[in-house]
Amino acid sequence: MENYNQTSTEFILLGLFPPSKLGLFLFTLIIPIFLMALTGNLCMVLLILLNAHLHTPMYFLLSQLSLVDLIYICTTVPKMASSFLFGNKSISFTGCGIQCFFFVTLAGSEGLILMSMSYDRYMAICFPLHYPSHMNRRVCVLMILGSWAMGVVNSCAHTFYILHIPYCRSRTINHFFCNVPAMLTLACGDTRVYEYTVFLSTFVFLLFPFMVILGSYGKVLLAVYHMRSQEGRKKAYSTCSAHLTVVTLFYAPFVFTYLCPKSFQCPVEDKVVAVFYTILTPMLNPVIYSLRNKEVLGALKRGAGKFFSTRM
Repeated sequence: MENYNQTSTEFILLGLFPPSKLGLFLFTLIIPIFLMALTGNLCMVLLILLNAHLHTPMYFLLSQLSLVDLIYICTTVPKMASSFLFGNKSISFTGCGIQCFFFVTLAGSEGLILMSMSYDRYMAICFPLHYPSHMNRRVCVLMILGSWAMGVVNSCAHTFYILHIPYCRSRTINHFFCNVPAMLTLACGDTRVYEYTVFLSTFVFLLFPFMVILGSYGKVLLAVYHMRSQEGRKKAYSTCSAHLTVVTLFYAPFVFTYLCPKSFQCPVEDKVVAVFYTILTPMLNPVIYSLRNKEVLGALKRGAGKFFSTRM
């Protein structure tokens, strides 16, 4: 049995890449993806903020999604990159708590924002006459504040617990960031009660929003099917398919990580799956929404045209 060690004030992150040529090759693939995610989400936030044509509830929610993804990817990748480049795999106890807090907050908030976006599409397509009253600026602000507030409250509870449980002599986290399931494997005490709490949080922030999204889009697709306008049907399908793609990319890896039984979990697989929801999804979200949305593409073209015209 391992002894308790309360003197250590830091953890060791094993990282994502092996210290070899293969690891260097994978690292060179991840960094451009990180830069694309950073640029894409920042552009989406600024584009929606500065373009008056995009000051609608749908794009306001989309700007919040991009903002979450922007902070989200900056929470994990910089530390992972510096650990690989400089070999310093240690992270302070406080630093690990801060990283855990931001990660859980952003993940929970994003799940609720995606649910809010599905409600927006549901009201716009199924009840277009009631849309202005049900999805006004006040409602959008309340949705966003509620999503962030619930994410923060949930994160505070998990972070407080994860920083106060007794850890064994080994403080080596087999992951590339301070992920709650990976940290629980280092605990010396009984964590079964807390694991039920993790399951409850997973239900509230992942499964419940996912079921609401599926239910709302079931009604949306039925309404779209009965549309008479071919152009309206095509536009609705385009918007809904983009959102459903983002939803799938976000929820599927999280459900696999947090609901899969421990006997089926493997540290290597967990890290690979984590790449999807920490790096690939934030990179793909702005690409999906910009390429499948004529209004966003139009705003990008107008913005580029104004930029180059001022340079001439």
